[in-house]
Amino acid sequence: MAVITTRRFLPLLVGALAALALPAQADDWPQWQGPRRDGVWRETGILAKFPKDGPKVLWRSPIGSGCSGPAVAAGRIFVMDRQGEMVAKGKEAPPKGGLAGKERVLCYDAATGKPLWTHDYDCTYRILYTSGPRTTPAVDGDKLYTIGAMGDVFCLDAAKGTVHWHKQLTELCKTKPPLWGYASHPLIDGDRLICLAGGEGSAVIALDKRNGKELWRALTVKEVGYAPPTVIDAGGKRQLIIWHTDSVNALDPASGKLYWSVPFPDPAEDHPKITVSTPRHEGDLLFVSAVQTGSLVLKLAADRPAAEVIYKGKSTNLAKPDGLHALMCSPILQHGHIYGVGPFGELRCLKAETGKELWQHLTTGRKTLFATSFIIPQGDRHFLFDDQGDLIIAKLTPAGYTEIDRTHVIEPTLFSREREVVWTHPAFAGGCMVVRNDKEILCVSLKG
Repeated sequence: MAVITTRRFLPLLVGALAALALPAQADDWPQWQGPRRDGVWRETGILAKFPKDGPKVLWRSPIGSGCSGPAVAAGRIFVMDRQGEMVAKGKEAPPKGGLAGKERVLCYDAATGKPLWTHDYDCTYRILYTSGPRTTPAVDGDKLYTIGAMGDVFCLDAAKGTVHWHKQLTELCKTKPPLWGYASHPLIDGDRLICLAGGEGSAVIALDKRNGKELWRALTVKEVGYAPPTVIDAGGKRQLIIWHTDSVNALDPASGKLYWSVPFPDPAEDHPKITVSTPRHEGDLLFVSAVQTGSLVLKLAADRPAAEVIYKGKSTNLAKPDGLHALMCSPILQHGHIYGVGPFGELRCLKAETGKELWQHLTTGRKTLFATSFIIPQGDRHFLFDDQGDLIIAKLTPAGYTEIDRTHVIEPTLFSREREVVWTHPAFAGGCMVVRNDKEILCVSLKG
């Protein structure tokens, strides 16, 4: 029988214990839809099903109104809200002259929910839905970047909340806010802060993230829309994708030079249309989806920045959708298939190259106009967070929808279309989900 000496055994034991002590992979969620801006949760060690009484709530903290999603970075949580007058329940438009109030940028301790600092500023709302800021802050090292509903852009110290610089998009670009306020999430790309703005030649603008100085501006459109700017690699170039209410465009992110442009929605249709969801890229395909006009799939050239239409939806009738008509929920383009939420809350799966529908499923059990479910891939399954505050674990494959578990996490508090909803995309970081409504922000553990 072989004898293992202490000298030989000790390194093996230490190595085994070290392997057992290795933590599950943990990531921050420092901007809209996570580290890579694709909505994928790449952490490991996440629970397979929810506990009998639901996931453990680690903390709750008060917050004001708003649809701004949380960003999580370096042990802190950043989010925005509004304090001030509100329109009457069931009303969308503010009175003539607007509604006075303050927008706030809030910082919490990620472990305890303790408020660390607040930055506020006067902000009178002259937009539909006066519920508060819409955009998710973006964290870049020791700096924090935010965009308010009326176009206030701030660069703040992430640790202290002090102001490094401030710009006002409507003043800078001689324009007005979009109908429902600025809701396109800021993008950090190198030394550039890229924002949708509006106005002549300034549908998109790049500011120097260090000092707020304008670097370039590009594109003209009557209504700029709400779809977030996205950078992809295709055709041997980095391409900045800007989808506004007239077209899908690719620009050089360093200079703003236009590479290509594809009209969508169709210029012959009544405008402006509503463009909200994030453009999705996989391989040589680029996918966008609008609630009124359906989907567009582009094939990207391999040798240069260029795009051609593979297919686009034909129906403008929400009751008879053609493919996927997405609103606030950004679809997922995964393994050649599209998963997204239609105009009545139905989850749909399409074959990406043809647009052929493979299946649809109502996670709510009933059709409700503009119902939402944010889809977050995690490993070989998906987390879905719906507008009633439910969190669902499911597997979405071309073969169909398989629900694993569901739980209720937070109460809907925003009144819209005769019901209460929560329209904020959660953040997933450190094995937890952070989510807010118009009264509280909370953190629940999803660790296995």
